Parts: sequence; structure tokens; C-alpha cells
Amino acid sequence: MSADLSGGSLHELVLLVPEAGVEPVGDALVALDALSVSVEDADALTPAEQALFGEPGMPPPKEGWNRSRVVALFPDEAAAREAAELLLPQDFFEGSQVMGVRAVVEQDWVRLTQSQFDPVEITPTFWIVPTWHEPPAAAQEVIRLDPGLAFGTGTHPTTRMCLRWIAAHAPRGQRVLDYGCGSGILAIGAAKFGAEPIVAVDIDPAAVESTRLNADANGVVLRTGLPDAVDGHFDVVLANILATPLKVLAPLLCERVKAGGHLVLAGILARQEDELREAYAPWVQLRVSDEEDGWILMTARKA
Repeated sequence: MSADLSGGSLHELVLLVPEAGVEPVGDALVALDALSVSVEDADALTPAEQALFGEPGMPPPKEGWNRSRVVALFPDEAAAREAAELLLPQDFFEGSQVMGVRAVVEQDWVRLTQSQFDPVEITPTFWIVPTWHEPPAAAQEVIRLDPGLAFGTGTHPTTRMCLRWIAAHAPRGQRVLDYGCGSGILAIGAAKFGAEPIVAVDIDPAAVESTRLNADANGVVLRTGLPDAVDGHFDVVLANILATPLKVLAPLLCERVKAGGHLVLAGILARQEDELREAYAPWVQLRVSDEEDGWILMTARKA
């Protein structure tokens, strides 16, 4: 379940709940489609505040506070008020109180974070430059990027390693798949080094739209869409996701690599190397081809 954090009409339902009611009330809020539920000491910063964790000279820790402030996030005011009305007559809500429903202050958290994004050096001549910056003088190849509502700015080691691989292998004229494209940065990088055609897919429609806009801003042509739009085989398959989904996707990603083609995987911690090797062993032999800040890039060439 996900919320649109770019603004809109998110509302919080605030409850005061005794210790015995926290668990059933929390379970009920989840069942009522709350986007999130948080619990805190209602007596915090008062003389009645309780410590839950054992400390020297204090009694053994408790499992909960005498009174908890439970805050549930809903997509709009109507959903929050309906949840309150449904909770009130329940037996497990006895002793609890509805403190109110309030609007969440609109804030585009993604854009606020991305506004801190500065130009990123991939190689001395290959840079990622946000649309609000001028390219460095040394930049010969530039990706102009507005991350929008999809993450993927090039600042993370996994993205930098993938882009370094692309720069080193210059996949000119090769068919490339960017699976889990995010902002489209890897697909655009492949295009800058001559790859074509390029398919960029993501399960998040916002990422697909961000990729399309960033491709337009860079004057490159990509085929974008959801994963079910992928067909055929590719010279290069890129997937910068995380280890767990990469393991699940092993059969699919390997199937998309043509004979003699390259598989490039990122989002993997160094300690996860062996489990990724094992997951992909039926199809390809992965090896570590780059490492940075505890993250590794694993690649293979399909026989």
C-alpha cells in the first residue's frame, strides 16, 4: 500500500488509547486501510512519562505505555472520519478517545529532497547534471536530470557503478533493457553511449512518466512502460533494484538476455554476494565487477 506524498488531502486520525487497547485498535486501523499507524507515549515530556526499555536502577521494562497516542494516516478526511465512526462502538475501543482528525500539511517531500541534488561525476568526462545546474567544464557526456517523483539521481553507489559499467562498455547499437528504471537514468546513460533500441520499464507509473520526461529532456528515444510491456531479447539487461526482488526476478531477467549478452545487477550489498550467485546459478555465472561503499555490481555474460 502506498500514499501519494506529493501533496493532496492526506488526513490523520488521532486517538488516545489505554495500554490494553493499543494492539486491537492498531489492528483495526490497518484493516480499515490506514496508510500508516504510529504509537507514542501520550504522557511524553510530562512527569507521567514512562521508559519502556530497561535502564540501570529502574523497574523491568513494560510492553506498552499506560496511555498511548495513536496516529493513523488516511488518504482523505472522509476515510479518517469513517474509521473513527467504525471504531467508536467496538468493545475493544472502550476507554479510548477520538482526539480529532486533522489535515496533513502539504509538502512534496521527494522534490524537497531532490532539490539538494548537485552534479555527479561518473567519470571525469561523464556527468549527471540536474536541470537547474550548468554542466561542469570537463563534461563531454551529460545526462540532464529532473528526478521528479521517482528516485534515481546518480548519487547512490549502485547507480554510479551501473553508469560506470555503461561508460566502460559503450553499448553502441545494442538493444538494452532497463528493468526498474526509476528516473530513467540508466536507460538514458545507455542512450548517450549509442545503445538502441532501449526499453525502460517500472512497476510505478510515476517512474515511467519521470523516465519519459527525462528522456525528452535529454533528446533520447526510449520505449517506456510497465514490465508486462517487455518482449524479445536484449544485448544488455540492467536491473538496479534490491537483492530480494533480484532473486525473485532471476528467471525473468536471464530469459531476456540474448546468447552472448550481458546481465548487469545492482542494489546488492557485499554480504549478499553468495546468495545472488546461487539464485542465478541455473542460468548464468555472476561475478563482482565493481564495489563501492559496501555495495557491489554483479555481472554475467550469457553463454
